[in-house]
Amino acid sequence: MPTAKDSVKDTMSTMNEWLRTATELGLTLILAFVIIDVLFPGTTGVVTNLGTIVGQFSKEGLVGLIALLMFLIVFKNK
Repeated sequence: MPTAKDSVKDTMSTMNEWLRTATELGLTLILAFVIIDVLFPGTTGVVTNLGTIVGQFSKEGLVGLIALLMFLIVFKNK
């Protein structure tokens, strides 16, 4: 008979899979929009937004670099 602990683990595992799938879909869409924006400049605005985000990380100096590295480490450890 499954316990409450097993049920919570199953629920967390399912949510983790959904979040991973949603993240991968988002990254795929971003990549597609970047390609569209390179081929047809100014259509999606994704390149401008990515430039703004990278600028914000670099403006924060070491803290921004550490935050960016932590995001990359968490994303790569799927």
